[in-house]
Amino acid sequence: MSGKQPQSLPVLRQRLDKWLFFTRLQKSRSIAQKAIESGDVRVNDVRITQPSHALKAGDIVVVSLDRRDTTVRVLLAGVRRGPYEEARLLYEDLTPVAVPGEKPNAFEQAMRERGSGRPTKKERRDVDRLKSGWQDD
Repeated sequence: MSGKQPQSLPVLRQRLDKWLFFTRLQKSRSIAQKAIESGDVRVNDVRITQPSHALKAGDIVVVSLDRRDTTVRVLLAGVRRGPYEEARLLYEDLTPVAVPGEKPNAFEQAMRERGSGRPTKKERRDVDRLKSGWQDD
């Protein structure tokens, strides 16, 4: 016997920065580390500032991204950064769905759906009016 452990043994705990990278919630491990250190990640409602924090199955992770907060439950520890379909098996998405009747914020109003064509004259005036509120003319 060679004394090596088989590769198929499940990992019980994993570093938070590696897990965020493997699940594709962050683009790179260094970006994940910066997000954790800046306080943008919470595990079980506790703000975590150590990228080496050990995650286990069942933990609830809240990641503050650019325009929204994503809430996920850890199902498995990752082995590698694979395709989206593989990464999706590592967590269960608990992010609340946006209510259809809810009014969008100013940023969402200014953004157009990709491929929706050119804005109408009225939409253009609305965007100009919104932008003029941000400038210090």
